[in-house]
Amino acid sequence: MSFNLYPAIDLKDGQCVRLLRGEMDKATAFNPDPSDQAYQFKTMGFDRLHVVDLNGAFAGDSANGEAVRGILKATDVPVQLGGGIRTRAQINAWLEAGISRVILGTAALRDPDLVKSAARDLPEKIVVGVDAKDGYVAVEGWAETSDIKAVELAKIFEGCGVAGLVVTDISRDGMKTGVNVAFTSEMADAVSIPVIASGGVASVEDIKNLRKSGGKRPISGTILGRALYDGDIDPAEAIEAARA
Repeated sequence: MSFNLYPAIDLKDGQCVRLLRGEMDKATAFNPDPSDQAYQFKTMGFDRLHVVDLNGAFAGDSANGEAVRGILKATDVPVQLGGGIRTRAQINAWLEAGISRVILGTAALRDPDLVKSAARDLPEKIVVGVDAKDGYVAVEGWAETSDIKAVELAKIFEGCGVAGLVVTDISRDGMKTGVNVAFTSEMADAVSIPVIASGGVASVEDIKNLRKSGGKRPISGTILGRALYDGDIDPAEAIEAARA
């Protein structure tokens, strides 16, 4: 299995930002022009993007649509999008707009049948976001923690055609404290759906550790956030580590 890297573009009020542990009041703006950021990532050699509409995640509806469409115009790499997408109409609209894969997080917990039917009808287009706080699923832009374990939620979507799981350890997100390899590996072993690690990636060493996680099933990729923006991860080294 190839190991894919997904540079993250998190959108808040039309800008490219990074949060600490998903807290909206702890946002650092990195680029006022998300389409420029998307173009930069492509020129660095990355061949896909992970975009999140943060305002949308809290509002339950797309809030940074103009910025997303700008990203799509600026680059031709596949873009996966999450944040506030909770209906089939929204899923269809974004796929028609050129998004390659739609990430469903809150909808996966609140309306699993929607996710299953969309995954069956739209092969390789639906990704489930499993955001965990102390092992339990958090939703509504991570503002609410449920009583369902992350592993239990993942298993609900086994066999229905979901293209991937983006697994985030919220406590590490934006903190550059190192990715939670053990938790991600546990999730990868629990289901046959490809698992993408998210949260806390601090260095190229984290990419190497994810690749050699030692679980029964390999981890399929990781999302790169603050450490990439801060310059702690060299793009060329990261790409080389992913392909090694």
